[in-house]
Amino acid sequence: MSKKFLIITYYFPPSGGAGVQRWLKFVKYLPQFGYDPVVLTVNEKEASYPQIDESLLNDIPDNVRVERTHTREILNVYKRISPSKEIPYGGFANEQKTSLFQKISRFIRGNFFLPDPRRGWNKYAYRRACQLIESEQIETIVTTSPPHSTQLIGLKLKKKYPNIQWVVDLRDPWRDIYYYKELYPCFLADSINALYEKQVLIKSDKLITVSRGVKELFEKKADIADKFFIIPNGFDEPDFVNVLPNKKNDKFVISYVGILSSLYNVDPFLDAVNLLPEAEKQYILLRFVGKTASQIQEKIFEKGLGQMTEFIDYVPHKEAVAYMKGSDLLLLLLPDSEKNKGILTGKLFEYMASETPVLLVASLQEDAAGIIDECKAGKTFDYCDVEGIKRFILDTKKVDKLQSETQLYQKYSRKELTRLLGELLGN
Repeated sequence: MSKKFLIITYYFPPSGGAGVQRWLKFVKYLPQFGYDPVVLTVNEKEASYPQIDESLLNDIPDNVRVERTHTREILNVYKRISPSKEIPYGGFANEQKTSLFQKISRFIRGNFFLPDPRRGWNKYAYRRACQLIESEQIETIVTTSPPHSTQLIGLKLKKKYPNIQWVVDLRDPWRDIYYYKELYPCFLADSINALYEKQVLIKSDKLITVSRGVKELFEKKADIADKFFIIPNGFDEPDFVNVLPNKKNDKFVISYVGILSSLYNVDPFLDAVNLLPEAEKQYILLRFVGKTASQIQEKIFEKGLGQMTEFIDYVPHKEAVAYMKGSDLLLLLLPDSEKNKGILTGKLFEYMASETPVLLVASLQEDAAGIIDECKAGKTFDYCDVEGIKRFILDTKKVDKLQSETQLYQKYSRKELTRLLGELLGN
C-alpha cells in the first residue's frame, strides 16, 4: 500500500525557474518508491510568479493529486505600480539601477511583510491543509521554501497536529541569503525573522537542505544536527534525451544559463575574456540565457564586449537544456558572499548532464567547487585568478569535446535523489 503524504509548496508548475524543479521531480518519481504524494500549492491565476513555464506541467504524473488554493498577493499590487510592471526576481535581477521607489518598496517588503510578501497565501493553504490531513489521514507533511513564509504554515499545522511528522526542506538560506541586507531590515524586523527561523528549526521533526554549507548556516541557529539531512539538487535524465543542441557552428560559445543578479561578481570572467588575443576573441560568443540584470548588461558593454555578446530572455526548460548542450563552455557564477558558500543550484547538475565543460568563478571553498572537481566536470577559479580563467578558456577552446564520465555524476540524478528522500520519509 502506498504511503500518502502532503507537500506544501508555493512554487509548482506552471511556475518556471530552477526552484520549481526540485519538488516537481520528487513528485514525478516518488510513486515509484511506494509513495502517494498530494501537492498543495497556490492558484496559478492569482500567484505572483516571476516566471511561467507551462511545459513543466507535463512532468506532473496523471495520478498525483494537486490542490490549488486562493491567495492574496501584495506583489501583484507592486507589479501594477512599479515602473517595470514585473514581479521582483530573487536577487532583484530584473530591476534597473536601484531607484528611490525600489529602495522604499524593498524596505516595506523587508520590514512589514515578514518573512516575505507571499505570506498572503498562508491562511488559505493552512485551511485546505487541515482538510486534507483529516480527510486523507495524512501522517507526514513536507514544507519547502523559499518563500520561507511557507514554513509558517507547517509550524501552525504542527501545533494543531503534534503527532504528525513535519519535514522541512530549506532550499536556500533564510536570513543569510545573499540579498537579505538589500531589504534593509530594521532590528525589530530582523528579530522577528530570527524568531520565525529558529522556531521552524526547533519544532520540525526532520530538516533537509541542499548542501553542507547551507546546513552549517542553519546549525549555528539551534541544536538540530541530529535531524538535519542533505539531499542536493540534481538533474533529470529524460530532460536531456532527444534535445538537439542550439549551436553556433562558427563560434566558440560560452553560455550562462539562468538568472544573473547584479549581486553576482561577473568582473573576473569579463576581464579574462578581455585579456584574450584579438585573433581568439573574434571567434567567441558570450551568451546569457535568462534574466540578466541591466547592471550586468551595462558592464559588458562598458568593457567593450557588447559586440560578441547576445542576451536571451527566459526560455522554457527544454530550450534552456538545448542552449546548454549547444555551448562549448558553461559559465557558473555564485553570489560573492562568505555566507553563501553552500549554495548548490540545480543549474550545476544540469550543466554536468549536458556534458559541457563548466567554468566556475567562486571561492575555492564552495560546495559547488568540490562537486565539479569530484565529477571532473570542469574547473573552479577564485575571483582574483583572472589569468587562470583566461588560460582555461583557451585550453578548452582547443579541445573538441569533453570526455564524459557519466558514472561520476549519476548519483545526482533526480530519480536516485528521490530514492534517498523516500528512505528519509520512511525512517
